[in-house]
Amino acid sequence: MTISETCRLAKEHASAAAFSSEAEKNKMLMLAADALLAREEEILAANAEDLARFTREAWLRDRLLLDKKRIAGIAEGLRQLVALTCPVGEVIEHFTTAGGLDVSRVRVPFGVVGIIYEARPNVTADAVGLCLKSGNAVVLRGSKDAFCSNAAIVRVMKDAIRAGGSDPEFIQLIEDTSREGAREFMRQKGTLDVLIPRGGAALIQSTLENASVPVIETGTGNCHVYVEKSADLAMAKTILLNAKTQRISVCNACESLVVDDAFAREHLADLLAPLREKGVELVGDERARRYAPFVGTACEEDYFTEYLAMKLSVKVVEDVREAVGWINEHSTHHSEAIVTADDEAAELFLREVDSACVYRNASTRFTDGFEFGFGAEMGISTQKLHARGPMGLRELTSYKFVIRGNGQVRG
Repeated sequence: MTISETCRLAKEHASAAAFSSEAEKNKMLMLAADALLAREEEILAANAEDLARFTREAWLRDRLLLDKKRIAGIAEGLRQLVALTCPVGEVIEHFTTAGGLDVSRVRVPFGVVGIIYEARPNVTADAVGLCLKSGNAVVLRGSKDAFCSNAAIVRVMKDAIRAGGSDPEFIQLIEDTSREGAREFMRQKGTLDVLIPRGGAALIQSTLENASVPVIETGTGNCHVYVEKSADLAMAKTILLNAKTQRISVCNACESLVVDDAFAREHLADLLAPLREKGVELVGDERARRYAPFVGTACEEDYFTEYLAMKLSVKVVEDVREAVGWINEHSTHHSEAIVTADDEAAELFLREVDSACVYRNASTRFTDGFEFGFGAEMGISTQKLHARGPMGLRELTSYKFVIRGNGQVRG
C-alpha cells in the first residue's frame, strides 16, 4: 500500500478505537500484552535481524535492542494502561449560559495519530496501547533500522486483537522507510490529525520543517543536575551517578553538571570520582579544571550538547540564581534537578527553571510515563502548547463543546 492509502485505512477504521467501550479497549490491551509474551521468540528473532544489519552509533543500538526483560516491560506497560481510566467523555467543565443553553466541554480523541520515530521498537507497542486506550487510530512510521522488530510487534498485537473478536485495522504500519517516504508521511493532512516525532534533534527539526499536519514536539534532552552549596555530598554523588550512567542512551539522562563554587572548592573531585570510575569523560570550565585537575577542557558547544554517551560537561557557578540563568540558556527544557538542603534555593529553582520537569533531590531519570504512573508515554513534550512533559492518555485527547438547548435562536 502507498503511504496515503495506509493512512486512509487507519482513518476508515478509527471508529473501532473511538467508539469501543472501556471494557472492550481493556480486553484488547490485555490480549496484546499476553501475545507479546507468548510470541516473544518471534519478536526477538525479528529484532536479531535488525541488529545484524545495524551499523550506527552504540547508543542507538541500545535503543534498538530487545530482550526478554524489555519485552516483559512493554507488556507490563500495556497492562498498566488497563488500570487507568479512559479520559474520553470526561466533562472538563459544565455551565449554563444566560440564554439557558447547557454547555459541556468534553474530552474526545484526536482521531488518527501519526508517530514517526527512530530505532525504538518499544515505541511501537507503547504508541498502539496509548492510542487504543485514548480512542485514537494510529499510523506508525519507524526507521528502517527497526523495521523487522516493529513489523513483528504490530503483527503480534493485531493478531491478538483480531482473535479476540475486534477490528485491529485502526493500527497501521508504514512500510516505506525512505527519507522521501518520511516527508510524504509528514504531509498527510486530511487523514492524520496530529503528528508526534520521537527521536533525535535531526528528526524533530525535519518534522517541524516539513509537516503540514499539526505537530506535538517531543524534545531532545540536554538535562542538568545542579548541586547547590548546601547539598549533602553522598546524596549528590548518588543522584548524579544515576542520572548520568543508569542508562546513557535516553533523553532524561543527565548531560551537564552545574555546581556552586562553595561546594565545588571542597568536594568537586570527590563528587566526580564515581563517574571517573565508570569511565565517563569529563569536560569543564576553568574553575572545574582547577578544583578537579582530571577534568578536560569544555568548549561552548559542549554545554548545548545531548551526548547520549559517557560524557558530561561541568560548569561552576556562584549561586542558585546564576545556575538558573545558565540552565535556562543551555538546556533543551526537558528535565533539570537541584540537589540541596536549602528550602529557599529549592523553591527558587523549581519556580524559575523553564523546563517540562524540575526535581528537588531526585534523579532526572524519573521523567518517564511509566514512572509517573501513565502506563507508558508517547514522548516527553518540551513545547508549551497543549501538552508538556510525559505524554499519557489525557495528552492524546482534544475536546469539543456539547450544547443542549430547548429551542433557542440567536436574535
